[in-house]
Amino acid sequence: MIMQFKEVKAVLLAGLIVVGVGVQCTKARAAGTEILTVAGGCFWCVEADFESVRGVKEVVSGYTGGTTKNPTYKEVTRGGTGHYEAVQIYYDPGQVSEEQLLHMFFRSVDPTDAGGQFCDRGASYRTAIFVKDAAERQAAEAAKANAGQELGRNIVTPILQASPFYKAEDYHQDYYKGSKLVFTRAGPKKQSTAYKFYREGCNRDKRIRQLWGADAPFTGS
Repeated sequence: MIMQFKEVKAVLLAGLIVVGVGVQCTKARAAGTEILTVAGGCFWCVEADFESVRGVKEVVSGYTGGTTKNPTYKEVTRGGTGHYEAVQIYYDPGQVSEEQLLHMFFRSVDPTDAGGQFCDRGASYRTAIFVKDAAERQAAEAAKANAGQELGRNIVTPILQASPFYKAEDYHQDYYKGSKLVFTRAGPKKQSTAYKFYREGCNRDKRIRQLWGADAPFTGS
């Protein structure tokens, strides 16, 4: 009986060690991921752009900056909630820095437009950067100043204190590569095709190329 108790104790101890190592690994992975929250007009486009960046692990579309709890897409786009269409960019700072992502962000939007972005008009489609602390604010301010200097124009993108971020409905996540059939003005199309049709029709890339030329990171210029 004594030997059996010792054996059971040893097994339990080994199990606790394995669990402890697993927790440490989880914490290590979490520590290797940081989040940048930005609004750049239609979140489908911002998500598609930044998921192509090396070092970005995931981009989640959602709503932030407003007062309504758990808002829906219709509520946000209708207006009155105060929310922006936004994304959270999960990235590995060992592969891509916050400064690099902010640099790309400004050059993937029209930061001179205070009324929305491209064909999407209204408060929910405005640009913004959401920061959690003084260090993030400093990085965002520096990126904004750099963008203004390069363009020689006033940058209206505000830098706002981070507030609750609400994940958008499932059908908005990875919309740009979805295969479900949706109905558009051009008839039924796969989500991925509908996304391309929308992006081209909205003149997003055309306007960005006009502003940023070869510095635009996602338009193929």
